[in-house]
Amino acid sequence: MSSHLPVAILAGGLATRLRPITEKIPKLLVEVAGEPFFSHQIRLLKRHGLDHLVLCVGYLGEQVVERYGDGSAWGVKIEYSFDGPRLLGTGGALIAALPKLGDAFYVLYGDSYLPVDYRAVGNHFLHSGRLGLMTVYGNEGRYDTSNVEFTGGEIRVYDKRHRTPAMRHIDYGLGVFRAAAFAGCPRDAVVDLAAVQTDLCRRGQLAGHEIKERFYEIGSHEGLHELDARSEEHTSELQSPAMISYAVFCLK
Repeated sequence: MSSHLPVAILAGGLATRLRPITEKIPKLLVEVAGEPFFSHQIRLLKRHGLDHLVLCVGYLGEQVVERYGDGSAWGVKIEYSFDGPRLLGTGGALIAALPKLGDAFYVLYGDSYLPVDYRAVGNHFLHSGRLGLMTVYGNEGRYDTSNVEFTGGEIRVYDKRHRTPAMRHIDYGLGVFRAAAFAGCPRDAVVDLAAVQTDLCRRGQLAGHEIKERFYEIGSHEGLHELDARSEEHTSELQSPAMISYAVFCLK
């Protein structure tokens, strides 16, 4: 069942856009609504029945381990996969974590708050029979540069470097993958997850699942301030299943 799949959380970047806040703490521990952002993520995922989290960490990741440990205090299981002496990129971090993730798993970013129907996304993936699934949003170039051609319920093109006029959707920030999706990638090397997704798309192995809620990014000072302002107006919003999505698509 999809609710039993583990969740890989990509949180190994340097978070340069949030400096000076992240000069001494990792992005997962940046305060939002009075507590570390990761606490909000844990509660959200647990509400959706996802209780096995694998954190792909690097920069100041030891602080996260010290704060959250094995997750038992939160009623979840947390495992850690460290990049090592150098950053491996989003895809490389996932490859290093594969022994902890098993055959199939969700992937999201360490600065994304995505209150979507995870079970529906996971079931779509499992029923698709493909190696990967990307959630997409009808961005129309409004909030960031669109990078997906999505028609008839299918991802026709995904490319972050070569945009086309037919791209009206954007990668929403939640994916699901089989371990086999990374079979052809080098180990212990820098690998970009976007490049893996582009390759899967070209091979007809990337399913698409459209999300209707817009996204907000909290990987920048602007996004962080916006989220804090919203949480002050709606004090329970971060803990509500109806909260709109907070996501970032460019981890640094």
